[in-house]
Amino acid sequence: NNNNNNNNNNNNNNNRTMSPENPPVNKKQRVSSKSEENDDIPTPEITESNHVNLTSHANVFGVDPIPISWGHPDPKVRGPVICTVRHSSQRNAIGAHSGSYCIYTGLAVAAGKLNPDYVPNLKLTSPVFKIGPYDSWSDPKKISAMDPFGHLTTQHFSGYLEKGFDIRPTIAVTKAHIDLPECREAIANGRLKPDGKILLPTGQSICSKAAVEPVWYLPEVARRFGCTESTLRQSIFRMTNGMYPELITRPDIKIFLPPIGGLTIYIWGDPDTIPDEDIELTCRVHDECNGSDVFGSDICTCRPYLTHAIEECIKTAQRGGCGIVIYFRKEGRSLGEVTKYLVYNTRKRQEGGDSAENYFNCTEQVAGVQDTRFQALMPDPLHFLGVTKIHNFISMSDMKYNAIVSTGIEIVNRVEIPKELVPDDAQVEITAKVYHGYNAGEAYKGIDEDELKNTKGREYNYGAQAKTAIVDDIASD
Repeated sequence: NNNNNNNNNNNNNNNRTMSPENPPVNKKQRVSSKSEENDDIPTPEITESNHVNLTSHANVFGVDPIPISWGHPDPKVRGPVICTVRHSSQRNAIGAHSGSYCIYTGLAVAAGKLNPDYVPNLKLTSPVFKIGPYDSWSDPKKISAMDPFGHLTTQHFSGYLEKGFDIRPTIAVTKAHIDLPECREAIANGRLKPDGKILLPTGQSICSKAAVEPVWYLPEVARRFGCTESTLRQSIFRMTNGMYPELITRPDIKIFLPPIGGLTIYIWGDPDTIPDEDIELTCRVHDECNGSDVFGSDICTCRPYLTHAIEECIKTAQRGGCGIVIYFRKEGRSLGEVTKYLVYNTRKRQEGGDSAENYFNCTEQVAGVQDTRFQALMPDPLHFLGVTKIHNFISMSDMKYNAIVSTGIEIVNRVEIPKELVPDDAQVEITAKVYHGYNAGEAYKGIDEDELKNTKGREYNYGAQAKTAIVDDIASD
């Protein structure tokens, strides 16, 4: 009843058409305290954990959001991204932290394993090596898919934390030892030589790394995809079955933490050398492929290309340069693993068997599109690291190459995967990609229409299995 009364009292405002040019006006006036007048940081308003706010209702979500000026070089003027559940009236971002894992947080609360009022102790979590700041951090055309200050929460927003705000880092920076069997094999074959600094005799390599959650500045994301911000908001709202009503009702809130996977940055060598164009930089941007990367499926080139890139990064670091691998969670070309496996079945069951000629057609037949990665947001972590020149780009993808160079980063050499690393069943993939425009390099020149038609994948006898399943279905009917 109270909600209905509020809606009736604010009927004129609630019936306004929401758009980026016509934002809601029913905001609560901020009340200043003495401490606020001294340091300009407001007092946090704590939302009770047992109180449910329907964000589709007026006067509920972000009615008094903490100001944020995306692209401002001073983090204190830019302001923190606030997207935790404790400050619903002061939130300045749509969505939730941890991407799709926020659902598990809800499960933990439901199971009584997590106190919803818990605030993390960030005292010992600061980065173990320095990144930035760089000029690119204040250019939305270069960084709008992640928060460049996301790893510096305790440094730049300590005043908010001391006042009781629950502000979460969206980037974590640490170090690690990477142990890959391919590196041990490379040492045994003489391709890699341990130096005790970058590569140990055990085959372990020492690297720095950073985990990044996506944080989108919607106006720039829309620009990169060639659409209006309203179209972008409506499309996401529609295709998530209305999961985020604030995309429609709060066009004045420009920050969105989408429920998607993030990325991980791996660095071999000294990260401080990355912005120096005179120091060699090797880089691969890799999109997740669980079947190959983790379990070694041989239907694609993903793991061998990834491990080859790591090997080249180690060599570059040993020469005094730096190597970077950026690993995006974009499983199955961002179509998902279920869709990818459905495509595999289609490829193997189609008339004539798995063929390079129909490689892309099978994906489009199942998913309606060949690829949803697009790569428009992909260069952001490179700009976050201060990259302006890549000497060795370990990729054959024109889509990735074009996305990177279009943002002002120079690429000198493009390095294809060595032919001997391509698994037998992945010949279909590499042949189709090269024929349709992937950068072939010297190794793959000469792939013509005849080779496209004659390149076939392994037979799995799926046809016979399908016929048996059909007979069983008929018998059960």
